[in-house]
Amino acid sequence: MAHYQAMGDYPHKRHTQHRTDDGGLYYEELMGEEGFSSDSSLLYHRFIPSEISDAQVWELPDQTLTANHPLKPLHLQPHTLFGDDVGDIDVVRGRRLLLGNADVRLSYVVAGAPSPWYRNAVGDECVFVEAGEARVETVFGSFEVAHGDYVVIPRATTHRWLPKGADEAGDGSPLRAYAIEASSHITPPKQYLSRYGQLLEHSPYCERDLRVPEGPLLAEDIGESADEPTEVFVRHRGDGPGGIVGTVYTYPFHPLDVVGWDGCLYPFVFNVADFEPITGRVHQPPPVHQVFEGWNFVVCNFVPRKVDYHPLAIPVPYYHSNVDSDEVMFYVAGDYEARKGSGIKAGSISLHPGGHAHGPQPGAYEKAIGVEAFDELAVMVDTFKPLALGEGGIACDDGVYAWSWRNRH
Repeated sequence: MAHYQAMGDYPHKRHTQHRTDDGGLYYEELMGEEGFSSDSSLLYHRFIPSEISDAQVWELPDQTLTANHPLKPLHLQPHTLFGDDVGDIDVVRGRRLLLGNADVRLSYVVAGAPSPWYRNAVGDECVFVEAGEARVETVFGSFEVAHGDYVVIPRATTHRWLPKGADEAGDGSPLRAYAIEASSHITPPKQYLSRYGQLLEHSPYCERDLRVPEGPLLAEDIGESADEPTEVFVRHRGDGPGGIVGTVYTYPFHPLDVVGWDGCLYPFVFNVADFEPITGRVHQPPPVHQVFEGWNFVVCNFVPRKVDYHPLAIPVPYYHSNVDSDEVMFYVAGDYEARKGSGIKAGSISLHPGGHAHGPQPGAYEKAIGVEAFDELAVMVDTFKPLALGEGGIACDDGVYAWSWRNRH
């Protein structure tokens, strides 16, 4: 983010002495992107952030990718990947890889257990909360998250997920999360930003809609010991499948040791209900639905909205060939007009690969005429390189979606 924030205790001048009450020094960490030539923040630690006492291999969940060949549109059903008992599954280690390429990986998880402390050193993460509630604790502060929240966490940010179950203040349902794991940074779309990074007037959301962490957050604030040795699970680049491997560091102290920070690099939360849809007299192209972007991919959302109001409008999408992209649509809620008759429902994920023209199922084109509003919620990821199937995607493919456009007249 390009919007400056400051929290807690930090010195008047950067890179100068910052003393504790007993005369000791806090340890300044510059966390910066692109070789410190882009957004950054300064964090002030009680302990030396480089100090580790152990490092062990973390065997990641299966990251193998299998080509979508022969090329087919697919209907994935990720809800079938998890049973009713998810009390031992956490948001970090329980993810099932659905689709991926060198730029982005899409995973799904249903979780009931607290995650370990975790950082993704491969790229930023954007985790969409489909259902349930959780507390997300980070070195910058904490968030309370629930249905519809996008949780955007910068690369190498130490954090953990704490789902809220029926015996806590949550709604009683497990946490369902759709994880977009980038190999780059994830930001608001460039077309909505001024040259200095402010969200412009034609943007479908603005800075007021973004939630920043509540902090600072220290170990004693959550009833834990500041000098408790703690494991942190790190996903990083290496020679594993997809060029990704894992390491577990042990620190001789608790990771929540940041007494203050300031800068333009920090996690934030955006709720999809705050996205203001852009509509027109005729059907608008997918870029009007864009909410974030990364290297070689974009994230869009389709929200409840009034639709095309030209007297001869056909509100569902025209048949289209996005010749440079694979399109992944996660159907979160509502009644998705263009997919009626295909088996698609809330919880479904469709893959429409580049090279296959796609659009409404038979009959939906005609039935949409005269419709004035759509009650639908979906998250779309378009990638500019082909997507392959992860083990989770293979396991939940319905096997028949490719034939759902056969004309039944």
